Amino acid sequence: MNKKRIVIISVITLISIYFIYRYFPPSNDDEIYLTAKVKKADFLSEVITSGEAQSTSLKKINGPSNLRKFRLNNIKIQDLVAEGTIVKKGDYVGRLDPSSVNEQILDARLNLETAESKYTQEQLDTTLSLKQERNAIKDLRFSMEETRLELKQSIYEPPATIKKLEINLEKAERGLREKLENYKIKKRQANAKMVEVGTQVSKIKKKLDDLLTLLKSFTIFSDGNGMITYDKNWDGSKKKVGSEISPWNPTIASLPDLTQMESRTYANEVDIRKIKKDLPVKVGFDAFPDIEMEGIVTSVANVGEKKRGSDIKVFQVMIKLNGTNENIKPGMTTSNKILTFEKKNVLSIPLEAIFSKESITYVYKKSGFAITKNEIKIGDSNNDSIIITEGLSEGDVVYLNKPEGYEASKIAMLN
Repeated sequence: MNKKRIVIISVITLISIYFIYRYFPPSNDDEIYLTAKVKKADFLSEVITSGEAQSTSLKKINGPSNLRKFRLNNIKIQDLVAEGTIVKKGDYVGRLDPSSVNEQILDARLNLETAESKYTQEQLDTTLSLKQERNAIKDLRFSMEETRLELKQSIYEPPATIKKLEINLEKAERGLREKLENYKIKKRQANAKMVEVGTQVSKIKKKLDDLLTLLKSFTIFSDGNGMITYDKNWDGSKKKVGSEISPWNPTIASLPDLTQMESRTYANEVDIRKIKKDLPVKVGFDAFPDIEMEGIVTSVANVGEKKRGSDIKVFQVMIKLNGTNENIKPGMTTSNKILTFEKKNVLSIPLEAIFSKESITYVYKKSGFAITKNEIKIGDSNNDSIIITEGLSEGDVVYLNKPEGYEASKIAMLN
């Protein structure tokens, strides 16, 4: 009897060992299996980007607007108050390098001296010339008077003498008329010359006055109240002392409206197709981790641009912040969570648990003490998880890496 019991126990033990090794093979010490439960909850898909806070409404502080008139370009910023400085209307903001204007002022003053000297010389020449003409007319009139007197006294002279005097008088009258006409012409000529040189003097004086006014405008004052933020160059770098402004972009700083803020961010080519106008956003701030504000996508660029230092194309996305916070300042780094879609009460598992073979999507599922390969149907995904539409139930356990020895196992297909 004892032998029979021993045999029975031995057979049961061998069968148990067989099934244990068949369904629960010893794990490789070098392999660690990770699992996750199928959970049912609200499913969110978010695109997370880094951006920069800025004001949607700002007042620009510009340098002189008439630089092109004086052919001035690339004027350097000589001095600029620190970014973040609180200023009031009329407060000093900065100063531009005046060297190029001072050169033109010096040239204008030399040109003015030359023009004024020419004006004075022309005035003297004209005065002398017209004086000579007037004296000549007086002399001619005196000569005519003498001829008339001689003619009156020659009534008893021979007819030839009288005729000669009459001819001389007529010639003198004709000469006087010509002199008077010539005088009028020379006077108009003199006036025209004086107008010409006078206009040149006035023109140079006006240019000098404009240059002096321009020089004053090289010292820049605030035309409003607010906090100074530096303007940016075309390459995104901030303008500062030593930077240059041009007639096409004379702005050196701005006064942002801190009650109207937005986040400017960029999304890559993969994520941009998910982002649409009016999507809700949660905006965080690196400087204040405890602050999170609601926002909304206001615009999405249709054309990509190259990221600096890379060939990657990115698309600009503008996010308006709802509400205000006195701690938020322009230029702060933002973390933007753009909610692209949300689904209620759906099943989901980590992306790592998904495997595929010949267009069949499957998972390694833990079934009691066994492991099975089950076909599943999937839906939308986010950066971490994917929705399961068919093939799994809430609470099921799936493997995140392939269990060793089950690669060739048959997949349990869906009906």
